[in-house]
Amino acid sequence: MGNTLLAINNYFYRRGGAEAIFLDQMDMFERAGWQAVPFSMQHPNNLNSNWSSYFVPEIEFGSQSGLLKKVEHSLEVIYSRKARARLSGLIDRVRPDVAHAHNVYHHISPSIFPLLKQRGIPTIMTVHDLKLACPAYKMLSPHGICEQCKGGRIYNVLANRCMKGSVALSGLVMVETAVHRTLGLYRNHIDKLVVPSRFYKTKLIEWGWPEEQLTYIPNFVDQAISERPVTVDEGDYYLFAGRLAPEKGIATLIKAAGLSGQRVRIAGTGPDDAALRALAREVGADVEFMGYLSGQALHTAIARAKALVLPSEWYENAPVSLLESYALGRPVIGTAIGGIPELIKDGNTGLIAKPFDTESLAGVLTAMSQLSKNARQEMGACGRAWVRQEFSQAAYLERTTRLYSELGVKDTG
Repeated sequence: MGNTLLAINNYFYRRGGAEAIFLDQMDMFERAGWQAVPFSMQHPNNLNSNWSSYFVPEIEFGSQSGLLKKVEHSLEVIYSRKARARLSGLIDRVRPDVAHAHNVYHHISPSIFPLLKQRGIPTIMTVHDLKLACPAYKMLSPHGICEQCKGGRIYNVLANRCMKGSVALSGLVMVETAVHRTLGLYRNHIDKLVVPSRFYKTKLIEWGWPEEQLTYIPNFVDQAISERPVTVDEGDYYLFAGRLAPEKGIATLIKAAGLSGQRVRIAGTGPDDAALRALAREVGADVEFMGYLSGQALHTAIARAKALVLPSEWYENAPVSLLESYALGRPVIGTAIGGIPELIKDGNTGLIAKPFDTESLAGVLTAMSQLSKNARQEMGACGRAWVRQEFSQAAYLERTTRLYSELGVKDTG
């Protein structure tokens, strides 16, 4: 019998980039001869699993009604006794060799990490956002990028109402952060933190995390995408794919589309949907809203684009959509913020614009359009080669297995 990986994440379905990495990691380890056992939260959208009876009862953060329910759920958000109890039973059953967590806050909670430490299970967590530094996890306040909580000044999350403009939710994450730090739930009980971008590694060190606890392992792309031949012909548009939220910079993209006369398609849904449609009409931009796309439909939309555009205005980590665009043979236009610029070889695999700058983005959209179709294909081909070399499943498996080995996990396959 091979090794057993205990894979931990709040959700057990493809909800976002973190879930894609979590599920694909389980799949690749299974194919490498491991047993991969999930530990998640119960949810109606979950995939089927033989282990779901051990999953934590569902908590949807900030959506409970009734005072007693709210108090009970708030306590579970901060420190889930149910998660500890359920996980203890699962550990007894499967005896994992290593635990690898992804997103756990607000649902499973970091209450599980001292238990894993007590049981002598080497524990790794992949850092998908900035929760370990910023109580509101994005380093965003209602006023834009924010690092006011640096140096332990976490009262700023409440002062700025960073969580959905709510005093109650912002107060809850302030208390949550204080409790987690006082108990050292992350810092003292996790052996290694995997950071998918060099930017996040630097940022966490700036905020006081010890460098020796951090390991850079980049995200990866589904092997099938990068090995499939590119058969779809380039169309006459740029594509944005993602959540329609303020920090994604879509308003800047729409204004840039209007200014440059370039055609843009937007794939996704989110809170800014109506406002962005109104803006497109107001500035006379040639923008088509495609709604939510996933799987093959999304891949086809990317493959038909001149380039994928990531006009982000927050500290992005390491967007999987960017790597997927390369895998599909398409260049990327991104802003110089967060982990995005380290994933674009400017002029080689794509182009970089200034964040928050309509004119800069308009200029870059125009510059990409003025290249020949062959030049754009050449950029896409360079990105595809880079993905196969640096961001493949094989590279991720090798790097992650090596990390497990450094923590004393012996290969019994």
